[in-house]
Amino acid sequence: MIISVVQVVLLLGLALLAVPVLVLLVQVVSARRRVSSVIDLSPQRPRIAVLVPAHNEAGGISEVVHGIVRQLGSADRVLVVADNCSDETAKIARAAGAEVTERFHDELRGKGYALDHGVAHLAADAPEVVIIVDADCYLGEQALDTLARRCAWTGRPVQALYLMHTPEGAGPMRKIAEFAWLVKNWVRPLGFHQLGLPCQLMGTGMAFTWQQIGRADLATGHIVEDMKLGVDLAEAGEPALFCPQAMVYSYFPSSDSGIETQRTRWEHGHLSVIQSYVPRLLGGALRRGSAALAGLALDLSVPPLALLVMLVASAWLLTALFWVGLGTVLPVLVASVLVACIAGAVLLAWSGYGREVITLGELMGAFGYVARKLPLYFKFLFNRQVAWVRSKRDSE
Repeated sequence: MIISVVQVVLLLGLALLAVPVLVLLVQVVSARRRVSSVIDLSPQRPRIAVLVPAHNEAGGISEVVHGIVRQLGSADRVLVVADNCSDETAKIARAAGAEVTERFHDELRGKGYALDHGVAHLAADAPEVVIIVDADCYLGEQALDTLARRCAWTGRPVQALYLMHTPEGAGPMRKIAEFAWLVKNWVRPLGFHQLGLPCQLMGTGMAFTWQQIGRADLATGHIVEDMKLGVDLAEAGEPALFCPQAMVYSYFPSSDSGIETQRTRWEHGHLSVIQSYVPRLLGGALRRGSAALAGLALDLSVPPLALLVMLVASAWLLTALFWVGLGTVLPVLVASVLVACIAGAVLLAWSGYGREVITLGELMGAFGYVARKLPLYFKFLFNRQVAWVRSKRDSE
């Protein structure tokens, strides 16, 4: 009797774990299909406003603004929101060619409030499309034109391919972080895009019609305001569309403190979103019969890659112990299948997209990377980050 109860409990836990593992595998396999470079774009370029939220970005804002200005048309504009800045961000951004508005508030701090302030500023002369670009991000060739025309043609929010690169000379652990980012922001959304499903918003390289961004609930201190915005728009019937033909990119901080702040914000925010929004989206998908909401819920259910690997490995070890101690064979067999699935997904993603980022030998050292992130996940359980905190830049 005890063995039967234990086996049922283990199998139920494995069934829950199988959902994100299988979603990841489906996304990776789908991403391996050939992607057409031809997409439908509006024949006329809409009037663009590029919105750049910035907090103490004096060290890099000039280069970012210059890159944006080079892609603007005569009717376009770039607005930098210098949010609670104590440096010369505003002055440098103006000198680089941006329109600047400054915002100060002792309590309401964070990117969401900066975006809300910027949208309110734009309302006096509203553009047709608003594109959000972070103050540490650079644009790929014709990124603004592609995003704006795609948004105007589809009437949906459009997310560019957003990649993060490691600084030159970075060690294997940093390369593994870059590979994990590549899987999350390129391989996974591309796989669902191939299946006609929406993607998550990623915080930068996001294009919206004025109607969409004008009515969005932006004035929040949510730790991952981009994920929340993507969910809100999907529930309103306007899920985001992935556009890998447009690219934005940035660089991981080289300092350990900068990386730790960044990872904590992203991963604690993602785990909080899984708890808060996945059940809600699944309920909405069932009520409306919406494949888009179901797809977004499944995508959000996939935790950070390191955590998913850690959970699968732990599940296998636990079921193996019960097999040795109680003779429960089925759970360890199911766990072994999950190990094979996630290993296959990672290897397929590496062979298709990650070879230039990391060698196979370096990838095999990922166990050390996973182990180093254990404190971050324990912190989520006992002292999670709930407020938006900006990552420290290398120039600071």
